[in-house]
Amino acid sequence: MVEEAKKKIGIQERHNFLPLLPLKSISMLPKSIIPIIVGRKISIKAVEYALKHTRLLFISAQKDPNTENPTKNDLFIHGTRSIILQVIRMPNGALKVLAEGICRAQIKKFDETDEFIGVIYQDLPTTSMEHSVELEATWRELRTLYNTYAKLNEKAPEDLITTIKSTRDIDYITDTIAVHVNNLSLDDRQAILELPDLKKRMLKLCSLLKKEIEILQAEQRIRGRIQTQVEKSQKEYYLTEQMKAIQKELGREDQLEELEQIRQQIKTIGLSQEAYEKVEKELRRVEQMPPLSSEAVVSRHYIDWVISLPWQKKSKDTISLIQASRILDKNHAGLKKAKERIIEFLAAKKFSQQLQRSPIICLVGPPGTGKTSLAKSISESVGREFVRISLGGIRDEAEIRGHRRTYIGALPGKIIQAMKKARTTNPVILLDEIDKMSRDIHGDPAAALLEVLDPEQNKAFIDHFLDVGYDLSQVMFIATANVLEHIPYPLFDRLEIISLSGYTEEEKLAISKKFLIPKNLKEYSLTRKKFRITDIILRILIDDYTREAGVRQLERIITKLMRKTIQILLQNKNSKSSANITKELLQKWLGHSSFKKTSLNKKKERIGLATGLAWTEVGGDVLEIETIALLGKGGLTLTGQLGEVMQESAQAALSYIRSRAEELNLKNSFYSTKDLHLHIPEGATPKDGPSA
Repeated sequence: MVEEAKKKIGIQERHNFLPLLPLKSISMLPKSIIPIIVGRKISIKAVEYALKHTRLLFISAQKDPNTENPTKNDLFIHGTRSIILQVIRMPNGALKVLAEGICRAQIKKFDETDEFIGVIYQDLPTTSMEHSVELEATWRELRTLYNTYAKLNEKAPEDLITTIKSTRDIDYITDTIAVHVNNLSLDDRQAILELPDLKKRMLKLCSLLKKEIEILQAEQRIRGRIQTQVEKSQKEYYLTEQMKAIQKELGREDQLEELEQIRQQIKTIGLSQEAYEKVEKELRRVEQMPPLSSEAVVSRHYIDWVISLPWQKKSKDTISLIQASRILDKNHAGLKKAKERIIEFLAAKKFSQQLQRSPIICLVGPPGTGKTSLAKSISESVGREFVRISLGGIRDEAEIRGHRRTYIGALPGKIIQAMKKARTTNPVILLDEIDKMSRDIHGDPAAALLEVLDPEQNKAFIDHFLDVGYDLSQVMFIATANVLEHIPYPLFDRLEIISLSGYTEEEKLAISKKFLIPKNLKEYSLTRKKFRITDIILRILIDDYTREAGVRQLERIITKLMRKTIQILLQNKNSKSSANITKELLQKWLGHSSFKKTSLNKKKERIGLATGLAWTEVGGDVLEIETIALLGKGGLTLTGQLGEVMQESAQAALSYIRSRAEELNLKNSFYSTKDLHLHIPEGATPKDGPSA
């Protein structure tokens, strides 16, 4: 399609060739983003060509803005290599183009086509960027002048002053300042554009700024004299009518109506005084800016976020201990201690509605033990909205506090996003996987959470994007974690731990019958008549085919059996057939059991074989420890993927035996002529932890 377009236009691809877009009354500078109304035929064709190829244009100003059909002699040879960001086709056939300047460029040769003006161009990189005393002095003078200008000109963007202080990219800032200096003539902007030499450009801009400052100071003096003669009400009326007339001439009546609707809305949603003043200030700025300007888009984005947050609306607490117990028992089998602690927490909250320092519950346990579903049950018990925030893998503090608006595409942090999703000021927010956060050069997200969880500070939580205080004191925070050791101590100190150690065999059996099987029968459109499984088979699945603290793997195996059953039913083509899950079917469909349940009663004591206990996430387990003595030089070999703790325990045990050598009738030569080999088979799986 691109090649056909080239042939249609009648040109071939050239090195450094771009279509030219002439502007009537403005010079475009690098780093600037401006909306352009394109109505002339040659300009429309140039834009269409750019869209079909690289989206790049060479933008140059006309020497005479009144020239309707400019030729190469009517154009400045210095312009800007630019990229098209957005194109909107208007009803009258014209195009509204949003373009961004990339760098200075110079026309080396005009290469006109039948449909538009093309040019062969050359980029003009910035020169004189080497650091010197003179360059630094000029830079300081430029900063001082712009600060003075910004104080005199209300339309000057505040964010630019912050950017000037924080960046050292003098080339970028110089062009950005030039873009934001109002009332510069076409010749002045063109003069700045034609200066790739940074030092000369800064001097030129300093000269123009001094001139603008003198004019603004004179205007300020004149306004001061007039202000004493005009009453406040008359002045406001005059300015308002003037603004309406200007906006009407510019075709922005719809924007004014929309902004007025927002003004009425912010009076009713219960904004804090600080937030109200901030939004009102942003609204005034938006009124004075073109709708498609980058700053207007950023301000509108900010206003939309502020008014979309809940500021006063809250859910009504419906705490009933009987109902809470019923919900917990309905949704979870077992976990007796955890349920008791949750009921205690809800009872205290109901008894004292003024309880401000309510503890932050942290549910700790292995994966699959129901931590997230427990949090949902708590939310259901109190009648509040539930929002989950996944903290796993977060390394940037800005994920919690948000990004500052000076960054492109900035957003609030996860806390404020959760509040928007909840639509109430008192939701239940689950901080999931709080132990999976880490810190790096972008900050420590765990430290940012300290303010969120501290009742003394979260009454006015400051998100970097909002930059106003937001009240989180009514939020009920619940955290979950797998391992306590990975939670930083300052954060751990704010949490009340509820341990979910895992399910027993009986609890897993109850969960299978009460939750897992009914849930998956419904999903697979099976009935209990077609899929029959006994308690004996379920116990075999629990003991021999799974070894976990939760029930996720157990559910996977049950669903696999259901899929096998469906396959058999379809192959039999008999709607009345059914499947009885037997031990033989388990062997056939699942293979041999993955785990072997070890019993102490079945072991016979033998020399060199000892029995030990090991800790796992599933619970306790029995280990066989095998030892053999070989001819050697007193060495100790440990195998079986033992962790450091168990290796140290083996060394300690050997030292203990050597200290009791006489009592055990061991010869002194034993330790110099024998090597000991200690092995823990158990599938050669990694093992560690406290041991004897």
